[in-house]
Amino acid sequence: MDLAKDLEKELEATAQEVLGKLRSGELFQSNWDTAAFIIFLIFLGTVLLLLLLVCLHCCCHSCCSRRASRPRKVSPGQEHRRGVDNLALEP
Repeated sequence: MDLAKDLEKELEATAQEVLGKLRSGELFQSNWDTAAFIIFLIFLGTVLLLLLLVCLHCCCHSCCSRRASRPRKVSPGQEHRRGVDNLALEP
């Protein structure tokens, strides 16, 4: 029971401290605090942008596919290979 009261008092003190800083308009104590917050916002924005791009890629991959609608014809003796042969490795 005593632990719950201590936690409640600590949370109330933290809330009062945050509200006091909001009222005074001094959220950051130094230029380093401001710079760290800006870097955090840039990081968060980058992560959100990447998530948006991943969602767009997954959702629009089937409708925006740039591949040909019909498959290429493969000669009877050839396998379906990708890439380029490295002729320098030939004996």
